[in-house]
This record gives sequence, C-alpha cells and structure tokens, in this order.
Amino acid sequence: MFGKIIRFIFFGNYFVGILAVALTVEATLQLKLPFNSLNYYLLLFLAPTIYYTYAYNKVSTAPSTNNPRNQWYFKHKTFINRSQAVLFICCMLLAINLLYQNFQHILALPTSYWAAIIIIIVAGVLYYGLLPKSFLKFNLRNTGWLKAFVIGFVWACCANVLPLIMLKIETGVGYHDSVLWTWLFIKNWMFCTVNAIIFDIKDYPTDANKHLRTFVVRYGLRRTIFNILIPLLIIGLISLGIFASYKGFRIPQVLCNVLPFILTIYVAYSMHRRKNILYYLMVIDGLILFKAICGIIGMQFVH
Repeated sequence: MFGKIIRFIFFGNYFVGILAVALTVEATLQLKLPFNSLNYYLLLFLAPTIYYTYAYNKVSTAPSTNNPRNQWYFKHKTFINRSQAVLFICCMLLAINLLYQNFQHILALPTSYWAAIIIIIVAGVLYYGLLPKSFLKFNLRNTGWLKAFVIGFVWACCANVLPLIMLKIETGVGYHDSVLWTWLFIKNWMFCTVNAIIFDIKDYPTDANKHLRTFVVRYGLRRTIFNILIPLLIIGLISLGIFASYKGFRIPQVLCNVLPFILTIYVAYSMHRRKNILYYLMVIDGLILFKAICGIIGMQFVH
C-alpha cells in the first residue's frame, strides 16, 4: 500500500506541484513580500501537475519492461485520463475566478509584466513540445546541452517571476530591490539547472540513442560530475558567501542556504552508481524541496 501511494505521488507528478508551491513560498519570504491568494497557490499546484502528467502520458503508449514509470502510466491510463479531466476543470475554474476578480488589474499591467508573461508561456509551451508537430516542430528540450538551462529557467520563473506578477495583479504592489531579486532568480535558475543535469543521468542511454547532446552524452558521466556539476555548485557556494557578506546575512541564515548545495554535491558525487527511477524522483527532485525548506527556515533568523 505504501509503495502504491509513493508511486501515485511521484509518478502522478503531485510532488512537482508541491515543489512549485514550496519554491514560491521560499521566494516570497526571501523577498519579504505579502503572500498571494489561496486561489493562486491552488492554481500553482495544479498547473504543473497537469502539465507534466500530460507530457508523460502522451509518450507512454505501450508498457516498457525497463521503465517503471511508463508501466505505471500504461497500467493506470484510464484513471490518469479521468483525473486529468477533473484537475483540468478545477484548474480552469480557479483561473476563471482569478481572471474575474482581477480583470481590470490584468489589463492595467505594465508592458514589462506582459513581456515576462509571454516569455514564460512560450518557454512553457515549447519546453515539452506540447504544440502539434504539424504546427511547430521545435522543442526546447531537444536542444541538447541547452535543455537543462531551459528547465532551470522555467522553474526560476515559476518561483521568482510569477509571484511578482500575481502580487501586482492582486494588490497593485510592485517590487523594487532589483539586486536581491536578480541574485535569487539566478540562484534558483542555476540550482534547478544543476538538478536537471543530474536528472539527465537517468536518460543517458535514451538521449544517446536519440543523438541528443546533453551534458552527460557529450562529456560522459564522470566528466559531467567532476567538471560540470561539482564546479557549478562550488561557484554557487562562493557566490552565496559573497552575497551573504554584502547583505549582512546572519550565520544561521547562511548555514540554511549552504546546506542544499552541500547535499547536492554529495548526491552528484554519488551519481556514478545507477539508480532506479523513483530514486531520481524522490531524491533528486527532493533536493529542490530541501532547498525551499532550508530557505524558509533561514528567513526565520532575519530581523
């Protein structure tokens, strides 16, 4: 029973929805902003859950003997289709309610906000190639080494851009500390990019067969770990130390923000041993949740 619940949460991508909310709460606290409405957080949870499930369900057309997630999708295809319909209806109702309550504020958004919205939508649509191939064949995930940076960019936008847009829509409040916002955006972008590169290790055989030149395919597993992942994380630690000194962070706050980098370095180092799909979904994606929790706890030491 416990195993079924775990597969339901992680294969069903409900954990992805939790990550989206957790990162947003972390960013909101770090930027010292008011929280968005419950309507927005529910929408934020449902949208990526539906998005990822649609993408995986679309490619899981036959049972695979060596891919437990494909097997799960094939076995529960009827349930997934029905749950997707229910979640989509809920998502639409929440979106319509948000639009109804804030229609005039949405129309009055500055041009820069609309530009950000368009960029996020375009990146999200192209991210999994969700448009019909007859309409547009380009898929950002198939751009090899750029794939991980695209994933990191979409998640950073989810955590650091969308809350500001929604705050402007719901309260009219803008944000003006561009230095702190820029640093947090880049930190989230790079952390999620490193996470995506680690996750690519899972897809190494498939990506190699498709001639998709990800970092792991291009440089091999060992060089990816020691020449890309660990150096990027060390650079992140150094930049964190410099920024913490500049902003006058207290030691407990610094330690809370350092822990996710240390744990990610350890996980990256351990990736020379192959893992099963649930390990990647629970531990690798779990690093993002751990980072969000540490960031939230760290803000409790700020006065």
